[in-house]
Amino acid sequence: MTQPTLSASPALPGSLAAIQEDFLALGVKDRLQLLLEFSQGLPDLPARYAEHPELLEPVPECQSPISVFVEVDGDHVRFFASAPPGAPTSRGFAAILAEGLDGLTTAEVLAIPADFPHTLGLDEAVTPLRLRGMDALLARAQRQVRERRAA
Repeated sequence: MTQPTLSASPALPGSLAAIQEDFLALGVKDRLQLLLEFSQGLPDLPARYAEHPELLEPVPECQSPISVFVEVDGDHVRFFASAPPGAPTSRGFAAILAEGLDGLTTAEVLAIPADFPHTLGLDEAVTPLRLRGMDALLARAQRQVRERRAA
């Protein structure tokens, strides 16, 4: 049986396209390693959220306790996430979105295909349950963008 060929999506914003390209350039084992490296780069929460974690939205679909918050400043998005250091896979997903979404316009964030997590070539490296967690992180970020844009 032939495996489907993964290819970069031309519709992604540059930051996410670059991340996707980095993952797709690697074999499955190295993609998992890159995900773990991302986990180490998740930015700390700014004090306004670190001191008020109740402001962040929990993502129960993730196997680990992850919470997110999206700010919309003008038309630009800021993505913040909290994930425990002992949950490197989930933390890596959050870090990918933090790096990939931060600074994008609201339209760019809302145009990201819902299947983006599955285009990183990680389907063979992590369980479907973990990928659903990343799907949920992206869905919540996009919903929060819609809500803040409408406010």
